[in-house]
Amino acid sequence: MTFADFNPVALLEQMLRIPSVSGHESEVARFLVEHMRAVGLHSYVDDAGNAVGQVGEGPEIVLLGHIDTVPGVVPVRIDDGKLYGRGSVDAKGPFATFVAAAARLLARGELRARLVLVGAVEEEAASSKGAHYVVDRYAPIACVIGEPSGWDRLTLGYKGRLLVEGRWEQPMAHSAGRDVAVAERAVGFWNAVAARCAAHNEGKAQLFEQLLPSLRAIASGSDGLADWAALTIGIRLPPGVDPDALKQALSGAGFGGQLHFRGGCPAYRGDKNNPLVRAFLKGVRAAGGTPGFLLKTGTSDMNVVGPAWRCPILAYGPGDSSLDHTPEEHVDVAEYLRAIEVLERALRQLVAEVAK
Repeated sequence: MTFADFNPVALLEQMLRIPSVSGHESEVARFLVEHMRAVGLHSYVDDAGNAVGQVGEGPEIVLLGHIDTVPGVVPVRIDDGKLYGRGSVDAKGPFATFVAAAARLLARGELRARLVLVGAVEEEAASSKGAHYVVDRYAPIACVIGEPSGWDRLTLGYKGRLLVEGRWEQPMAHSAGRDVAVAERAVGFWNAVAARCAAHNEGKAQLFEQLLPSLRAIASGSDGLADWAALTIGIRLPPGVDPDALKQALSGAGFGGQLHFRGGCPAYRGDKNNPLVRAFLKGVRAAGGTPGFLLKTGTSDMNVVGPAWRCPILAYGPGDSSLDHTPEEHVDVAEYLRAIEVLERALRQLVAEVAK
């Protein structure tokens, strides 16, 4: 395949046909390396399993997306101008946008920077393995995170996260007895977490500023001699809430259970007065849109690389994030193509500005 044969819609459709649940991204990574190499990028799979493409000389700009998905099969098809498939929005679509824009800039001789494209692994897992691997390997002047924002919106920040897994066990007792049931202990812990978050949220109208707990799983059982209960809680953290401090606070409210914490990361919010944002604003306007800004209540690899790189950063990509992880996940093909145009314009504008 050469650039003359390059079809961005076909590229994304083929990516969607390759399953890549977190931890099993090797096939789609090899596919992307082959296609990035075919359009002129130096491409390889790094030691973390990321699909990497590099091209150009000059200021280093990292385009960091993720190529893993959550489980669940969404049949791949194009219907009424919409491309369906797991990852079409979150986030193979945004990464395909990166590949297409880089290929166009290279083919037109308009590349005046060093672009590093990273299709990261395990973003959907709490590990963010791919992002953690690259954080010490690049020092970009700017970074674009590949996540759905809509073609005319820019995401400036993501909330942090803390996952809590609790387990309670005790000797079996008659339900008419006075002992507190093990399932009630688990529910008591959940209620304590929810109450703590509610107290923090008093007077805070914006979701981005709130502690948002969710009960992700709960189960209980007995072997006839011992009863047990277990639950998993996810907490989305606003700016100013340190995951380690929250761990410490919650550890004393376990109601006699064993608590395990993982996936802790603080919130991150980028600045909107910098060359990267200005370049995207111009790109959106030039493509006929009215740009706007978003702050997301989820997390992304921005939470990993933003604090380390301390460069202008935002998240961008086609798609409606309300479709993430759903059975109806799809991206509008026209929006996808428009996002490629915006990114191409923004990268040209960014390089022109930093080269002044």
